[in-house]
Amino acid sequence: MSRTETVELTTLCLVQSEDAYLLQNRIKEDWKGYTLPGGHIEPGESIVDGIVREIKEETGLTILNPKLCGVKQFPIEDGRYIVFLFCTDQYEGELKSSAEGDMHWVKKTDLTSVNLVNDFNELLQVMLDDHLNEFQYVIEDDQWRIVLK
Repeated sequence: MSRTETVELTTLCLVQSEDAYLLQNRIKEDWKGYTLPGGHIEPGESIVDGIVREIKEETGLTILNPKLCGVKQFPIEDGRYIVFLFCTDQYEGELKSSAEGDMHWVKKTDLTSVNLVNDFNELLQVMLDDHLNEFQYVIEDDQWRIVLK
């Protein structure tokens, strides 16, 4: 049995202020809605450098001291898609939007009034709960199921 599989590496970051989260109103049809900014890690790029670059590209902000706060993963053909989850409340620069979507500071109390991506609440739960580390989609009986660990 081979221990090698295809892996796609990506990142997301929860950038937060005292009372709000920085969310992207994502325009692509896959995973459409308000979500966290992030993206693919380039070949040879460190994971931390990848999240700093992606946040700069999508938000105009330079994040400081991003902390790894979880992992999300789901199966893809011949392998898995891994998302390294970071959070920070330290950033500098001027907020801007990108071709990925418009950036908005959304108050924590207003999360229920925006069109969040389908799994946003579970994603946020893993990132904020010190007892959770992993968000995993598993397929059982041809059905996708979320497992939080």
